[in-house]
Amino acid sequence: MQLDRSRFILEFEDAFTSKRLDPARWIPHYLPHWTSPERSAARYDFVDGALRLRIDAEQPAWRDADGGLRVSNLQTGSWSGLLGSSLGQHRHVDELRVVSPQPERRLYTPRSGLVEVELRSTIDPTTMLAFWLIGFEADAPDDSGEICVIELFGDSIGTKTSELSIGVKAHHDPRLEDDMARISLDIDAAAWHTYSATWAPDQVQFFVDDRLVRTVDQDIDYPMQLMVDLFEFRADETIDTSHYPKVGEVRAVRGFRAIDR
Repeated sequence: MQLDRSRFILEFEDAFTSKRLDPARWIPHYLPHWTSPERSAARYDFVDGALRLRIDAEQPAWRDADGGLRVSNLQTGSWSGLLGSSLGQHRHVDELRVVSPQPERRLYTPRSGLVEVELRSTIDPTTMLAFWLIGFEADAPDDSGEICVIELFGDSIGTKTSELSIGVKAHHDPRLEDDMARISLDIDAAAWHTYSATWAPDQVQFFVDDRLVRTVDQDIDYPMQLMVDLFEFRADETIDTSHYPKVGEVRAVRGFRAIDR
């Protein structure tokens, strides 16, 4: 099955041609409410017509409690509760508390449609390049599910065959179940590919280069924000600076709404 874009109308697009991040589209921080601005801030530049996300050698960990995790991330929404509260998006561990309170910003938070990204990854066992959506949660804390359009782990991709992580994560949504899969495809994930997902009540379909690769029959029908990020999982502080920066490239991000919705 091929992706049929004729059923959708384009409503969000960034091809990064202006060589600047549009503040009306992107917040260049990763879940900034759970940490400090210095730790959540994305590192990036523009190279050969694409946005290049970077992890630099001296970049601080996102949170000390998460070990060596370093992140450069763009997202299309943010909000939080008051300082010290547990109210905020994507509570991946129970002990999270708000460090940097955030105003409510809904730059692009669709509740159905089609989203896609053009990515080029790096074959590096310490990194992951990803595109996903998370529930905005401000209206209802249970609206916290995740549509993982693509996770490209650097130790699972190659120039001939790549293993892709795709699916749905429930997080704190009791109506969902974790349903992730590792899919092996004959592609070079270090080259440009388009990763897409369509979703409407009861079903999410995942595509790679417009070809259907997975279907998940679950109901996600609430506002979600886009997340594009490069992670580094650094085991210790012993650093060979010749291996930096770690990079992943993004050539375009698009969002569409269904014509009949």
